[in-house]
Parts: sequence; structure tokens; C-alpha cells
Amino acid sequence: MSAETQAPAVLVLHPDDNVAVARAVLMAVRNEIPAGHKIALADIAAGAVVRKYGQVIGTATAPIAAGEHVHVHNLDMGDSHPLHGVGHAYVPTRPVEVPATFEGYLRADGGVGTRNFVGVVSSVNCSATVCKAIEKAFSGAAMAEWPGVDGVVAITHGGGCGLSGSGEGIELLQRTLRGYAAHANFAAVLIIGLGCEVNQVDGLVDPRLAAIPGRLRTMTIQDAGGTREAIAKGEAIVREMLDLAATARRTTLPASRLVVGLQCGGSDGYSGISANPALGAAVDLLVRHGGTAILSETPEIYGAEHLLTARAARPEIAERLMARLRWWEDYTGKNGGDMNNNPSPGNKAGGITTILEKSLGAVAKGGNTGLMDVVEYAERVTAHGLVFMDTPGYDPVSATGQVAGGANLICFTTGRGSTYGCKPTPSIKLATNTPMFERMRMDMDFNAGEIVDGTLDVAQAGERLFQLMLATASGQHTLSEQHDLGHNEFVPWQLGAVM
Repeated sequence: MSAETQAPAVLVLHPDDNVAVARAVLMAVRNEIPAGHKIALADIAAGAVVRKYGQVIGTATAPIAAGEHVHVHNLDMGDSHPLHGVGHAYVPTRPVEVPATFEGYLRADGGVGTRNFVGVVSSVNCSATVCKAIEKAFSGAAMAEWPGVDGVVAITHGGGCGLSGSGEGIELLQRTLRGYAAHANFAAVLIIGLGCEVNQVDGLVDPRLAAIPGRLRTMTIQDAGGTREAIAKGEAIVREMLDLAATARRTTLPASRLVVGLQCGGSDGYSGISANPALGAAVDLLVRHGGTAILSETPEIYGAEHLLTARAARPEIAERLMARLRWWEDYTGKNGGDMNNNPSPGNKAGGITTILEKSLGAVAKGGNTGLMDVVEYAERVTAHGLVFMDTPGYDPVSATGQVAGGANLICFTTGRGSTYGCKPTPSIKLATNTPMFERMRMDMDFNAGEIVDGTLDVAQAGERLFQLMLATASGQHTLSEQHDLGHNEFVPWQLGAVM
């Protein structure tokens, strides 16, 4: 768009829509409409459906006049239900002739890392303090002895005991911790337990990794002789691991070895218009280059799952996704909730009214290629292309599952301004709107708000973002890395009774 061209006051996203989105604050028929919020394009009767993106986002709870603000006071989810049917729109992705490359770490087990950390993983909260103390011993200037190593990261959590030794709770925790211990962004990992916990360290050891010299070691505080002794022993082990990590070198690798976790948090009315579609366009490019993207947050695709199931490569993949949605309906019902308890207050302040509207915008992160697999939380992702991982909508829990599944890069879209960091995996932050990008310049890596401004289209933004993915995977630091964020974002999904 030229400098002389004035962008329209509202964004009409689909010819079938009866609402548009305000680019800036509008003075409406009865009240002011904030930027990112919806305005009626025509009169809408009470009980009539409201459409955005060409899809139903809810039902009018009162008559809405053309030009009126459309939000929580006159729009609700209504009787919408996720069972839209599967459909058949799968088309195999056409690969590029010359795949892109990046500079990554090829590990001895065949994994590929984008960073070169040493990890200290706690089996139980009782060993978290020791793990953190060891991490602290190698912070800042202490790392000068090992150039080329990104640092020492303590992976700690609040569980590991007070739960059954069998069942979904312990299985989920162990799968998540094993995924981190095996992550290719770690050159080596030390697992530390107290000694008497339910979640014993032996259950977290992958024999395949343990067979690689120096790759994986374990210890317990009780066997070491106490807290001080465990810290000293742990520091000595980590020194050896740092010496090993310092020998690693980046090599040229195909983009097919990238596994990108897709996240959105602090969403607003622009998320489904700018950052999420831009990320979807970048994902389509990544898949054409042979790479993998992990879409997640199952409660936040509710009502838009038909856009994914229709693209499933096989019917059983679509059915697995529908089965997870049915599980979530049952899970929320048993706990006295419902699937429309999301959007959050911040989402609503940003212009999102119903979970259907939020889901339609969230699914855009996955682009338009086929759905190649559906996996459980923290399950290792092996398929190439777009994969769905069942996770909660809470961003740290969801991203933790993606990293455990092998994500070596995270792309995180935000409208309100999330500052999420994610060690050991770099987190690229995408702003949905220019005012927030400018306000939080030291946290946002990419301004998708230019799409809303009319100075960039979605395809152009997707190409730029894809190039940023490659550069970040090759070692270019994200802003969260520059600020040393990401030490406290390991939040595994907790299921089952705590006793």
C-alpha cells in the first residue's frame, strides 16, 4: 500500500461476514468501539448467527443494529457444538525443489538441536533446589570457560511425589521429563532425585541415550550425603558435561529437521487476522521444505476442528482428534466447567467474544497443509508436516508438551503482549498489532501488525517469518534469550489425584 492510500476504518474478513473488525477506535451508533473489536455490518436479529472469517462465531442474544458494537453484551456461543463432521479436503503438499537449510547441532543419537545447553532435570520437587543451585553456579561470567555452550538450564517442577506410582498422572510426568532429557537442544543432561520419591530417576532414563558416553547421568541427594554434597557432586558432573558440549559444532542441515511448536497467548481481535495467518503461511513454507509444525491447545480449537479434520491425511487421524475433543468435553464437565470458559478476560478486552471466534483465529496458525498426525501430550513427534498435539490451552503447559515432543523452535503469537521464554528451545514472539509491538519493542521479535496496517500482506509476512525461523534456528538470539528469560516455564500438565 502506498503512503498516500488511506487504510479503511474496518477490516471485512470474508464476503459472508455480518461483522467487521475495527482497525482503530470507532465512534459507533450507541458507544465507542475499541480497536480490534467487532462492528455489525447489517442489522442482526436476536437469535441469528454472527459470522466472522466466513464461519459462525456465536448467536446474537439481543437485536443488533448495523454499526453497533458486537461483543459479550449481545453475543454468546449459543447452541454451537464441535461435531461438524470430518469432510475430505486433504491434498498432499508439493515439496520445493531445493529445500532450505539452517546451521544446527547434529547429535550422536541422530537428533538435531538449535541450541547447545546442558540440562539439570529434577525428578521431584524435593530436588529442585539442588538443581537450581547447580544452574546458578554456571550463570553469567562462569560460562566464559565454555564458549559455544549456551548455558546450564535447571528443569524443575512442583510434582514427582504424593501421587500414584501407576496411572495417567505419573505416566504423563515421566513422558514429559523423558522428552526433555532426550531433547536435542541439550548436549547432555544430569537427572537428580531425592531418592525416596514416587518418580524414581531410573524411570526417566532412556537406555539408548545412556549408552552414549557423557550424554545422560543420574544421582540422588540421599546417596550423595545431603544437599551440599549433592550440589558439589552435581557441579563436578556438569563441568564434565560442559567440556563435552563445548566440542559440539553447528553444521548445515536441511529445514526438514526443524520441529516448530505453534503457540498463541494473550490473544486479541487481530490474532486471527495478522499474526496467526502469517504464522500459518510460514508453516506452509516450512512443510513444503520438509519440516514439521506442532499445533496444540485442544480447548482453543474447539468449534474450528472441522477445518483440521477435513485436511486429515487419513480418516483415523481425524477420528483421533475428535476423540480428544470428546475427552475434553467430558473432562471439563466433570470439573464443573464448560468449553466456553475460555476466552480469558484479557482476550475479551482485546475483542474476542466466544471460544468459537478464538478457535477460528487460533487454527490459522496451522496454515493450510494436510494434518499428518495427532499425538498425546508430550509424545515424541515423528511425522513430518502439520501435527496436532493434545494439550491444555494454558500456554506454558502446552509449550512444555511441545518441547517434550521434540520442538526445537517455538513461534508464539500475542496481541496483548506475552513475554514467554522457553529454555532450552528459543521462542520467537509475534505481535498482532503495531501499537503493542512499539510499546513492547524489547520483547517482540516480529511485527505482524503491518498486515492490519495494510503495509504487508499475509504471504509476505509468512516469507519473512520463515526466514526468521531459519536464522533463529541457526543461532540468532530471540529477544527473550537476550533478556535471559525462560528459566521458569517448565510446567508439565498435572492429571490424577495428588495424595
